Order: sequence, then C-alpha cells, then structure tokens
Amino acid sequence: MDKSQLSGHIKSWGAEFGFQQVGITTTDLEEDEAYLLNWLKEGRHGEMSYMQRHGTKRSRPSDLVPGTISVISLRMDYLPPSSKHPAQVLNNKELAYVSRYAMGRDYHKLMRQRIQKLATKIETQYGQFGYRCFVDSAPILEKALARNAGLGWIGKHSNLINPKAGSWFFLGEIYTDLPLEIDKPFTEHHCGSCNACIDICPTQAIVGPMQVDARRCISYLTIELRSSIPEEFRKMIGNRVYGCDDCQLICPWNKFAKNTEEDDFRVRNGLDAPTLIELFAWTETEFLKNTEGSAIRRIGYESWSRNIAVGLGNAATTDETVTALRARENDPSAMVREHVSWALAQHECI
Repeated sequence: MDKSQLSGHIKSWGAEFGFQQVGITTTDLEEDEAYLLNWLKEGRHGEMSYMQRHGTKRSRPSDLVPGTISVISLRMDYLPPSSKHPAQVLNNKELAYVSRYAMGRDYHKLMRQRIQKLATKIETQYGQFGYRCFVDSAPILEKALARNAGLGWIGKHSNLINPKAGSWFFLGEIYTDLPLEIDKPFTEHHCGSCNACIDICPTQAIVGPMQVDARRCISYLTIELRSSIPEEFRKMIGNRVYGCDDCQLICPWNKFAKNTEEDDFRVRNGLDAPTLIELFAWTETEFLKNTEGSAIRRIGYESWSRNIAVGLGNAATTDETVTALRARENDPSAMVREHVSWALAQHECI
C-alpha cells in the first residue's frame, strides 16, 4: 500500500469512526512557534504555568514524540441538538450558562477512544507503526496543525473555522512515523473585515485578530483559574458559570454548523438551561454525581461554587437569590466565602 492509498484509507476509516473530517500534515510549525513564544513572553497564558514549562515541545511534534514525521488531524462536531438556544439562557439572569461543549459526556474520553480505534485499524491493515493519540491531552498546537492539514483557518477569535461547518467541533491528533501523503494547508483567511467576535467579547479578551489574552478570557477565568476571579471581571462574566461561547455565537460562519449525531454529546442533567440557585444548592456529593463523565468535573466543586456565586451576584435581586447566597456565607472554602460576600454586596446586603 503506497502512501497515497494509505492516506485515502485513513480518511475513509476516520469517517467510519464518526469524524467529520480528517487531514494530514507535516510537523513544520516554525511560524506558529514564534507566535507562541511571544504570547508566553507577554504573559498572556496567565496561571497556566504548564504552557511555559512545555516550551517548544508544543510547536515541535518530533520533540514530544520522537520519530514523528506526519500528523493526522481529526475533527468531530459537538453542537448538541434539542438544547435551549444560548441567547435564551444568556438573557435570563436566573439561569446559568454552560459552554455548549460541556453539556454532555467528556469529549476527551469519547474522542480518544475513537482515535485509538482508527490507529488500531491502521495497524491491522498496514502493520505495526509508531504513533501516539492525543485529545487536548498534551502540549500540541492543535489548531495550527488542523489548519496545515486543510481543516480550516484560524479565525480572529483564535478558534478554527471550517467554511462548511463553522467552529463548533473538537480536534484530535495522531502523531505518527508513517510517511503519509500531505494535504494542502488552508492558507486563505475568510474573516475579512468582520470583527464581530472581537467586539462582542464581554471582557475584551481578544486584544487583536488571533490574539487572545487568557487572563481576561471568561473560559480561562471560570475553568483554568484556580484562585479568586479578579473583581474587575466579575460583573462582565454575567451568568456564565463554565466557559463562554460569545465569540462563536456571533460568528456568521456558524450558520453552516451542524448538530452532532453523537448521543454522548447530548445534554445531560438539564445543563442547557439550569437555574443558578439550583446549581448553587448542590452538595459536593451531588456535584460529583451530576458531573460524572463530564468535562465540568475537572474544575472541582470549589471553583464550580465560586463561579455560580459570581453568577448569583449578577442575578436580579430577589429574596430567593439572597437566601441562596446566605446559605453559604460560612462555606468551608475561603475562596467561595469571598465570592459569596462579593455577590451579597451586589445586592446591597452587606
């Protein structure tokens, strides 16, 4: 089997395993490495110290996995069908907004299993080869690799955009020593003069085209940050308790996005439109039970409670809201207590 045949088979097998697109590229990320190093130098990674620790492994695949000469990039749609429209949730101060990618089963597990099946299929048909599978689980410039593999271009919000599928999809990779036929990279940029994503960002985290300052990003503040959320951003967060989709919701290319066909990505536990009070009443046991198999669980109960306290601080002042906050004034976590105190002050209760 020559490399052209094998590459064609890999794409067909990828479709069989539920991927909407498969592309293949080299390991060359020289230009992206320069951007990464400058981003780190400016401190835009915030408290994500691992970004600094990994250094150039992120931009040099063969340093991360010796022997790598080809990268197989895969994408899978995740937008769940039959979920409440995001605008309905964001515009209702009593509700909690959860990023659309996190409402179902943890994508890491599902995609990793599918990618491993693809790798096993290649091994069965081609013979033993060197490879490692990744799904947001190692220092990888996944969007740059996907662009180079022809899956789309990197938009001004720094997410990958596919002209026929928008941006509501996950990415995964196989680093391999197989000499495969390389796809044509996506060199065109179709955002044009549109700055909708930059303009709508609640915290103005998109400081320039394809330049995101994580320290201002709501996804970073509610997911990656483990310490207190800076007060300057708390009002801007609104009712977003886990992540933020504003830049994708406003993107005109997402009119081409398709709902996922994966049952595991469907909404669980009513997380498409839960009330803030309902979520804040969860005990840690209930949090662990209700987020079992979910990406949400990884932030832990303390950060989850911190985020919801901010949401309640931004909610309408009602007896129910104040009562919910009062119930956790003496929370065991100093961080949660701090955010509850801030939230009560927004309702002029302190």
